[in-house]
Amino acid sequence: QVQLVESGGGSVQAGDSLRLSCTASGLVFRIWDMGWFRQAPGKEREFVAVVSYSGSTSDYADSVKGRFTISRDNAKNTVFLQMNTLKSEDTAVYYCAGVWAPKGIIRKIEEYKYWGQGTQVTVSS
Repeated sequence: QVQLVESGGGSVQAGDSLRLSCTASGLVFRIWDMGWFRQAPGKEREFVAVVSYSGSTSDYADSVKGRFTISRDNAKNTVFLQMNTLKSEDTAVYYCAGVWAPKGIIRKIEEYKYWGQGTQVTVSS
């Protein structure tokens, strides 16, 4: 059974940093692209970032480009999201997810097969 477990969320001030982690089990982690999504209250879940299975390619939503960095450690079955210069609009539940993407990076939420339970990030201005 596949499990994705996020951690690292919390409450911070605007301008602060947080590092989210997501550890996977029950799947061959090194062959799955991994993404981060977020959902703010009253809004739809949205794409944040994705990293290819090898870690060589990544993509970001325009709203986080230059502030967030996605990375992975395949030896530890873990994907990270380093979030710097946080803004109040970054407040959301953050989810990691896995997608099989042999043809390249995928942003579409519908394509992701495995999901974590989410971790809350709250940024106060």
